[in-house]
Amino acid sequence: MTARPANAHQARLLRLLRDGGPNSRAQLGDQVDLSRSKLAVEVDRLLETELVVADGLAASRGGRRSHNIRLNPHLRFLGVDIGATSVDVAVTNAELEILGHINQPMDVREGPVAVFEQVLAMAAKLRASGLAEGFDGAGIGVPGPVRFPEGIPVAPPIMPGWDGFPVREALSQDLGCPVMVDNDVNLMAMGEQHAGVARTVHDFLVVKIGTGIGCGIVVGGEVYRGTTGSAGDIGHIQAVPDGRPCACGNRGCLEAHFSGAALARDAMEAAEQRLSTELAGRLEANGTLSAVDVAAAAAAGDATALDLIREGGNRTGQVIAGLVSFFNPGLVVIGGGVTGLGHTLLAAIRTQVYRGSLPLATGNLPIVLGELGPTAGVIGAARLISDHLFSPA
Repeated sequence: MTARPANAHQARLLRLLRDGGPNSRAQLGDQVDLSRSKLAVEVDRLLETELVVADGLAASRGGRRSHNIRLNPHLRFLGVDIGATSVDVAVTNAELEILGHINQPMDVREGPVAVFEQVLAMAAKLRASGLAEGFDGAGIGVPGPVRFPEGIPVAPPIMPGWDGFPVREALSQDLGCPVMVDNDVNLMAMGEQHAGVARTVHDFLVVKIGTGIGCGIVVGGEVYRGTTGSAGDIGHIQAVPDGRPCACGNRGCLEAHFSGAALARDAMEAAEQRLSTELAGRLEANGTLSAVDVAAAAAAGDATALDLIREGGNRTGQVIAGLVSFFNPGLVVIGGGVTGLGHTLLAAIRTQVYRGSLPLATGNLPIVLGELGPTAGVIGAARLISDHLFSPA
């Protein structure tokens, strides 16, 4: 992809076609503030760039039938969602439909060189399957704070060796296409906004509970990143005064008391102390425990596992209650790997938010699990790069 929209009108048309699919000139005209002649000029210019193509005759609205217009079906975006313990890589078309998706285990602590070797191998595998000859752009999500304009992680607590690594520059050279980089939970929010539970909401929060905890903030339909890109780093809000030490260097952070890693640690302690026969049995069988084991034990009715989930949900809910009082969102979405804990976790979070925030903020506030699961991040990553490419150069 070499062409870019020449002005804001063309950018608006490209995003409408991305989000709504093929459309007629007349239907596009209903959604943009352009005269009929000006719209025709801008559409014709986009057709010349081959960013869009004609796509058959549109339904008649009286008079001469026009052609549908759609984004070029040959455009391909790469979406990469790097987590603490796994990575998802997907190829999408320009309308952000996933054409192919690979998930593999991975340890982000191995450092950027090793992780990106794996990412590039996964991208090559998708390309070799015939889904793409090359990529027109790539979006990358990483599980830590990102200085957004430069695409550089900054002091990420769970990513040793990544501080200051030029992710965007390095991958752009390797992939041969433009690259954009963002925090993984921001991309999850963009994915849920594009194709998930937040499609009709303009102001919402997405809380990702995985190895760490983060929050994506969407204001007026746009991700809010803050002045330096660290907005939403709620995992390091103090939840327990003088509590456990956290990887960030402080004590009592929410992430230190409830996250995938914290839950696994607490489950190990409970199993070793024989507080739970279910968890103890799983520890003996597997040699270790994870949030998945806690979810399975809870599903089997294990009281200790249920207590661990409720306690973590209560602490998370108390933090979210403060966010709700401050931000007054229209929706709160809970996502990430720990959402496998299901409705026990969700119920605990809801109880604390509805109890701790004012009725004016919570009277019509849905608090729900995300719809897209592990695909939210890769769809969001493709959305990120398409937002960039579908903006005037």
